[in-house]
Formats: sequence, structure tokens, C-alpha cells
Amino acid sequence: MTHRNKLSRREFLKSAAAAGAAVAFPAVIPASALGLGGAIAPSSRIVMGAVGVGGQGTGDLRGFLGFPEVQVVAVCDVVKGHRDSAKSIVDSRYGDAGCAAVGDFREVTRRRDIDAVLVATPDHWHALVSIDACRHGKDVYCEKPLSLTIREGRAMVEASRRYGRVFSDGSQRIRGDYGRLADYVASGAIGEIREIYVNVDGPSRPCDLGGQPVPPGMDWDLWLGPAPWAPYHPYRCSSAYGLDGKGWRTWYDYSGGMMTDWGGHNFGGAMYAAQLDTTGPVEVIPPENKRRGLLTYVFANGIRMYRGGGRSGALHFVGTLGEAPGPARPPTRPNPLRQYKGAGGIQGDFLYGVKTRERPFRDVEFAHRVATVCHLGNIAYLLNRPLKWDPVKEEFPGDAEANRLLDRPKREPWRL
Repeated sequence: MTHRNKLSRREFLKSAAAAGAAVAFPAVIPASALGLGGAIAPSSRIVMGAVGVGGQGTGDLRGFLGFPEVQVVAVCDVVKGHRDSAKSIVDSRYGDAGCAAVGDFREVTRRRDIDAVLVATPDHWHALVSIDACRHGKDVYCEKPLSLTIREGRAMVEASRRYGRVFSDGSQRIRGDYGRLADYVASGAIGEIREIYVNVDGPSRPCDLGGQPVPPGMDWDLWLGPAPWAPYHPYRCSSAYGLDGKGWRTWYDYSGGMMTDWGGHNFGGAMYAAQLDTTGPVEVIPPENKRRGLLTYVFANGIRMYRGGGRSGALHFVGTLGEAPGPARPPTRPNPLRQYKGAGGIQGDFLYGVKTRERPFRDVEFAHRVATVCHLGNIAYLLNRPLKWDPVKEEFPGDAEANRLLDRPKREPWRL
């Protein structure tokens, strides 16, 4: 945490005297101000703002409000109804009307009293909001998937490191849902991992919706932001989940579809268990039949990871000694995987990092590597041919056509 507005007693007295103010000190300091009686002292509070508070953002906001050390002071959304509803939730939690409700994310990321920012916008805004927050000294909790493109993700990692920020991505399922399975696999119980099957739905697609009048209270131009200009339609910007054409996750300009959205959980769980979370594949091979075949990722250590495969559940591992899920076998070595720190799941882990300055469980580098795998799959589907990948340089060696898809042009005036 930072304490940007903290004045020494001498500075306070000097400023008060200069203003001709009479300074009176209370005879009794409230116990709450000292952190007694179970209260959190002001010096230990984490002051937060939230950007994007419709849909998943509301759930994230409620989660952070459940931590006594958190003080939410501002919410932001381009839809007035969303931000008004979020403000009501926050004010109800604290019993006052002190939460600011704004429409421009910069009114949150650039407030000097805010320590950390929740970013739960649609995917095409993740990089710009998160990087702006890092530049202005804020720690970041960003919803998954981390980015819309591979180069955006690397820029987010670099911003976090350059400005010394704690940055967590919000995939709670990697540890919460798949933790026991990952611990079991990493213990050596199935031997050396040879194959991983990951079940996740497909990519996004171009949008063919027509235009409708922009409703009152909606800043449509700011919702689009860096995305190409397009006429308003409620199904372009709805938070409706899935790929049925009724929400933004369906459309290429705003999302990578379920490959990146649910893939942030499932590919993340696979890479966590296999300890591939700081690298990437060296080859991506699309299926001959997109509807039926397997998308294949080949890693330098020989592991093959497939999208699909007819295995039960979200993840299935095949090793030299067995499979998981499958008949239980005793571990052969201690569990080497990192766990959450602090209390309260992935959000508590992030808050622990804000206090201690330790990197969180879902550190931005891990999140970027998982998002990259998702983006690589989408690029392979789009080009419909095998691709070589350099996970160190993060490029397709000698492949100009594929390298053009590492990023996308941004509509003026927005840029990384």
C-alpha cells in the first residue's frame, strides 16, 4: 500500500496555522482509529476503485467488499445504470453515500488516494485500463482473460514490472476447482505427463449486427474505445454469456470467445498442473476438421496438450504411470505447486500481495502465458495451418502472416 496523502504532525500544524485555522485535538482517540476492537486502522486499509461493474464486475465488487481491510471509494462504468447500482451496493455496505460513481476509467486510475483497481471491463479494454492503473501507481486485479492480443498481454507484464505493481488475474477456478487434481498430477502419481486434454468452447466471430439508437445513459463511443467503430446494438455489448450472438464474448472485435474466456480457467489449470506456466508451446497444429478434430499444442519437453478429445470433465491428464482423473495412486514426491497465500481465495491472495508486495498466485506473467495459449489456438484456427512458435521471443519465426495477428490496430486516440 501507499500512503500518498499522509501529513506529518508538523506539516499539518503549519498548514492549519497558515490558513488561520484553530486546531483542536480530541481528548480521546477512537479505538477504531487505532485498529482496536476488531476495526481496521486507516493505515492498514487498502483503498480500491472498480472499473467495469456490470456482469462479472458486480460479483467481483461484492467479493472485495467482504474483506474488512478493503475500502472501496469509486466505481466506474460507461453505463449509468451499472455504476449507479454499484454505488448503491458500496454505500449500503458502508452505511453512507461516499462512493464516487464515474463514467471515465481515468477518474479512478488517476486518483491519488486509491491503492488498487479492479478491472472487469470487456476484454478489449483490459490492457489499456490495467496499464494506465500501473503507470499511476495502482496494483491491479484484472478479470480473465488477461488480454485481447498476445502483444497486449506482454505490455501488461512489462508495465507491472516497470512500475513495481502487484498484478493478479481473476481466474478463481485454476486453484479453486482444479487445485486437488493439479496437486495430484504434480506429485508424480501418474508419472511423467505426456498428454493433456482440455475441454473448452470455440473462438469468437465477426459481428454482422445492424445499428439501433444508443439508449440514454450509455457512452457508446467510450464502450467501443480502442475497438473499430460500429453502430450500437444491445447484443454487441451485453454481458450475456456464451457464443449465441447475444453478448460481446461472441464477437471478434471485443473477445477471443470461449477459447480465451473459459480457456483462461481450463488451459490455466492444465498449465498449472504441468508446471508450464512460465513458457508456451513450440508448435500449434489445427485439426483438419475444425468441428471434430483436436487442436494440438506441442511443448519443448514433449508434452502434447489438446483442445477437446472426448475425455470427461474439463481436464484430463495422461502420464507414463496412469491417468487423472482415474484410479488413485500414491504420490511419489512432495507437491511442488504454489498455493494461495492469505485467506479468502484468489481475491484474498491478491490482497495479501498488496500488503506484502509478494507476487500473487495468478501473477500477470502466468496469466499472460495462459492467454497466449488461447490466442495461439485462435490464430491457428483462423489461418488453418500449423504454426511454429518461439515462447521466448513470443513470435512466429519467419511467418509474417501469423505475426501480423499478434496485435490489432487501435482506434484513435487509444494506444498502449
